Amino acid sequence: MLLSTCKARGFTMMELLVSILVLSVGLLGLASLQTTGLRHNASAWQRTLATELAADMADRIRANSLGANKGNYDNIQPGAHTDCLTQNGGCATPAAVADADAAQWFAALANRLPGGTGSVTGTAIAGGDARRFTIRVMWDDERRGVTGRNCSGNPAVDLTCFTMQFIH
Repeated sequence: MLLSTCKARGFTMMELLVSILVLSVGLLGLASLQTTGLRHNASAWQRTLATELAADMADRIRANSLGANKGNYDNIQPGAHTDCLTQNGGCATPAAVADADAAQWFAALANRLPGGTGSVTGTAIAGGDARRFTIRVMWDDERRGVTGRNCSGNPAVDLTCFTMQFIH
């Protein structure tokens, strides 16, 4: 039996609409995948920068060995630090070099990471001249405007943290 042309009318239009719907859902999925990939790529880049900045401070501490041994890097927190390297006369003491290192490091953190900040703590190791330094770099990974410094791993309330320890 042959189907009449009247009964088949509109059938290809329905197929076309369904295929457009399937295609649009697929394209939305691809757009979402691309957005997620870009967000994770940005997060990985920020983590790389945090690692570099922590290593930079470790190198600064190692370069100013006298200042490190005297405890000039034992409690570096955000705040007012003087960069004597930009002033006439330069840095006269290891403590001044440590303060300049802190000023430059905090400026780099603020310029290269969103909400970037950090801290350095140092403690003497019993029975020797060595010191254990902990360098912590913090930033707002998801750009939510958070300022918590507890490093809890919850990006909704705390900054994302990278911690590095070494003995000098």
